[in-house]
Amino acid sequence: MAHHEVEVLVVGAGQAGVATSEHLTQAGVKHLVLERGRIAERWRSERWDSLVANGPVWHDRFPNLEFADVEPDGFATKEQVAEYFEAYAAKFDLPVRTGVEVTSVRRNDGEPGFTAETSIGTVSARYVVAATGPFQTPVFPPIVPTGAVHQIHSSSYRNPQQLPEGNVLVVGAGSSGVQIADELQRSGRQVYLSVGPHDRPPRRYRNRDFVWWLGVLGLWDLETPAAGAEHVTIAVSGARGGHTVDFRELALGGIRLVGLTDSLEDGVVTFRGDLADNVAAGDANMLALLRAADAYVARNGLDLPEEPQAHVLGDLPLDAQNPLRSLDLVAAGITSIVWATGFKTDYSWLQVGDAVDDSGKPVHRRGVSAEPGVYFVGLPWLSRRGSSFIWGVWHDAKHVAGHIGTQLNYVSYQEKS
Repeated sequence: MAHHEVEVLVVGAGQAGVATSEHLTQAGVKHLVLERGRIAERWRSERWDSLVANGPVWHDRFPNLEFADVEPDGFATKEQVAEYFEAYAAKFDLPVRTGVEVTSVRRNDGEPGFTAETSIGTVSARYVVAATGPFQTPVFPPIVPTGAVHQIHSSSYRNPQQLPEGNVLVVGAGSSGVQIADELQRSGRQVYLSVGPHDRPPRRYRNRDFVWWLGVLGLWDLETPAAGAEHVTIAVSGARGGHTVDFRELALGGIRLVGLTDSLEDGVVTFRGDLADNVAAGDANMLALLRAADAYVARNGLDLPEEPQAHVLGDLPLDAQNPLRSLDLVAAGITSIVWATGFKTDYSWLQVGDAVDDSGKPVHRRGVSAEPGVYFVGLPWLSRRGSSFIWGVWHDAKHVAGHIGTQLNYVSYQEKS
């Protein structure tokens, strides 16, 4: 097999790897990007058919290329997002090799850098950037035994026809969970939606998308999450032209709301009695954002239309006022469970010292690993709240590439002396 030598090996060619490669290319740093699938593979093969991006394309893009054939306030389909990153890589002639799996990375003994074992041979690199992102291994809470009912993770869900006939329990009320639940309900199934803690911003307010409000209010740039909010999801949707996720409307559309899924015994699933609290906390989050937006408008003397009705939410859904605490799956006709319960990272291939802790989580500061020469890009809260979003990844990658460039300057001096 072949052997390759580069200054930097970037593992992964999703949005994180493409952004990192652009900055390294601009800096003239010799590098190689290896991707086991295609560019932006997860957008292509691990998303449901009708998915669109949750942010408008004027915002959710890299600075140096606009989306083709999508209006600025529109929401790109998953295929358009994948094609965008492919076009971006072509525009900058990025050194991406697809269809190549990296099986291990180890530090060299007695000499600088690392050696990666891959499906095309070995790669020697002074620095390694793990750009595989946060969506690596689907999380299935150990609640429902295998075989008790058809179970699928949201990353494997494609469309209603994929599931067996019958009703569905969707567990998780972030953007993925609520959109999948809504699609299934509209297909004619009875859907039960298990709702946990979440943020619930308005899709638009006073003629501005919520991404704009989070930007001007400085909320995208928060460097640390509030205590207990590290993994709180955002319930928002770009589907059908974009709309605010409102659990009252979902309930009116026929979806049965329940609290967090707790356990299953003898075919009966139980739910926590936290539905009202979770919906109310999401409401409070949205109202706080509306008040902050109003204050921003007044403070800056902006001429934006008032929307007093947006502050009027009405009573909690009836399901929240009298929550369902248990459900017999057979009696309810539930034949499928869709787990929209997130992912965990998998860095088993990164067999290098202190790069990850005992639980497998990366150890880093703004993407610079505790293990010299190793970097991470694309993780939530890498440097700020927006880090795992398309535009945030680009800025984090710039910082990481800059750090690598600085180190290369020192190495160059060392080798000359």
